[in-house]
Amino acid sequence: MKNLYSYILLAFLLTLGLDASGQGCVAIRSFSGCAAGTAGSPILKPGDAMLSGNFRYFHSFRHFRGREEETHRIEEGTEVINDSYFMDLSFTYAFANRFYASLTVPFVYHERSSMYEHGGNSLGQRHKTYAKGLGDMRIAAGYWLFAEEKRPGTNMALALGLKLPTGEPGAEGKFYNAGPDGETVTRPVDQSIQPGDGGLGITVEMQGFHQLNERLILNGNFYYLINPREHNGVRRRDGADPYASPDQYAIRLGATYTSLFPGFDVYLGGRMECVPVNDLIGGSNAYRRPGYAISIEPGVSYVINNLLLNVSVPIAVERNRTQSYLDKQRERLTGQPRHGDAAFADYLINVGIAYRLNKKDKKMDVFNADH
Repeated sequence: MKNLYSYILLAFLLTLGLDASGQGCVAIRSFSGCAAGTAGSPILKPGDAMLSGNFRYFHSFRHFRGREEETHRIEEGTEVINDSYFMDLSFTYAFANRFYASLTVPFVYHERSSMYEHGGNSLGQRHKTYAKGLGDMRIAAGYWLFAEEKRPGTNMALALGLKLPTGEPGAEGKFYNAGPDGETVTRPVDQSIQPGDGGLGITVEMQGFHQLNERLILNGNFYYLINPREHNGVRRRDGADPYASPDQYAIRLGATYTSLFPGFDVYLGGRMECVPVNDLIGGSNAYRRPGYAISIEPGVSYVINNLLLNVSVPIAVERNRTQSYLDKQRERLTGQPRHGDAAFADYLINVGIAYRLNKKDKKMDVFNADH
């Protein structure tokens, strides 16, 4: 039965690594990508490691201003569409009892389709811009608070890390009908599809679980990225406000149930992803689209030997493009209401794979006992 609980926990921890990476124009790039893995016990033993890969995709097209959807954008055909693809490669290693370290290397590919960026909606000409390449890498070190023998079935880990500015914050693309005389110009693409944000960030993570019975376990995690840098100096066009290097956070709570089919688990939970209006450290006087999405997240996982596969599909139930710092500032200066919009996705597709590497002197019996 111990191994049964172990693969439930690995399914949970792998799902923690399935980043929230973006809701569309509200750019959330990372969500607990440095989670520890489990197998044979809820905590990696010293010398054990885990390799994992995580693919994500979303299609954003629904425009919100506050909580209100601007349905006329789709009816008129003027909506902005982002198709974004993410691949994270992660390595986690337990270097001491209850201590682990992780490295996540992300790659991205984005397509952005719009009219307003290409001469204005009145022209009726839709074109695409693109961005791809290495994203912002993350490293972290964490610690499980309780010894397994003292708190079986319940534990919590805390982790601190760095988000490195390895992704390009100023990738450029072609914009049609956008020059002074209607010519094509090359300039930075929209903030929402930039591979990186240009900031050196600090990540704070928490994850935990509590076993209710032999088939049901509660789990959750919290991720916060502190980006002290106010902006990265990249501007959409001459005279525009520079792109912010914003904070972001995500919260996730749910339950994993061991099904009657060998190797299969099901998961159901909720998650919130947010780009806040103001940063915890540093200024906020730069261009960002703050907002949040709250989703219901069903998922399923399958384990065979040391390999685990996982699929989850968070479905948005609430989306809110909050009023930005610049919106509020200009509203005060002009006395006129100002509240920008943003496009959100209906759902996010997550597909993950993880493989447990045991020490050579250990028996490779990670998931076999109960199957």
